[in-house]
Amino acid sequence: MATDELSSKLNRRLQIEEGEHEPVALDEAHENGAHEKTATVSADSELGAKLQRRGELNEGVGEHQQPSMKVFNPYTEFKEFSRKQIKDMEKMFKQYDSEKDNFIDLMELKLMMEKLGAPQTHLGLKNMIKEVDEDLDGKLSFREFLLIFRKAAAGELAEDSGLHVLARLSEIDVSTEGVKGAKSFFEAKVQAINESNRFEAEIRQEQEEKKREAEERKTRQAAFKELKSAFK
Repeated sequence: MATDELSSKLNRRLQIEEGEHEPVALDEAHENGAHEKTATVSADSELGAKLQRRGELNEGVGEHQQPSMKVFNPYTEFKEFSRKQIKDMEKMFKQYDSEKDNFIDLMELKLMMEKLGAPQTHLGLKNMIKEVDEDLDGKLSFREFLLIFRKAAAGELAEDSGLHVLARLSEIDVSTEGVKGAKSFFEAKVQAINESNRFEAEIRQEQEEKKREAEERKTRQAAFKELKSAFK
C-alpha cells in the first residue's frame, strides 16, 4: 500500500516535471500573460506614435500637413487696379464659376471663352491655365484670374495667346476709363499706380455713397409714414 502510494507520488512528480499536468495550465497562463503584455506594449507604442504624429502635424513637420491659409486681399496686392475694377473682375469671375467653388476649371474657362466669342482648343485652354496656375492645381483661383490682367497690363502676354484675348475681350470698366481699346485701358491702369492716395479716396467715396443711400432710405421711409398716416 505504502509502496503503491509512493509510486503514485513519483509518477505525479514526473508528470509535473515533464509538463503533462497542472503546471501546463500555469505555463499557458504565463504565456497568455506574456501575449497580453506584448499587446499592451504594442498598443502603448501605437498610441505614442499617434501622439507624436499629432504633435508633428501641429508643429508643421509631417508630410501630410495642411498648407497654411493666408488671407488674400486683392485691394492691397493688386494696387494697380482700382477697387471698382477689382469688383468687376470678381463679378466676372463669379459669373463663370458655375460650381460656386471659388475656382474656374477647364470646362468653365471653355464656356467663358465661348461666351466672349473666342473659343479655344482643349490644349489651348490647358495652356491658358498653366500660364498663371501658381499652385499647379489645374484651375484658376480668383488671385490667379487677376494675374491675367496684371500680366496683360505689364505686356507679358503674347498678343495671340488665349489669356491676352480674354483680357482684351473682357468688358471690365473699359468705358469708365474713357478709352475704347484694351491697350489704352491697361496703360491707364499702369499710370494709376503712381496715385498714392487713390485707394483711400475710393474707400471714402464708397463710404459717402453708402451714407447717401442710407439717407435716401430714411427719407423714403419718412415719406411713406406720412402718406400712411394721412389715410388713417
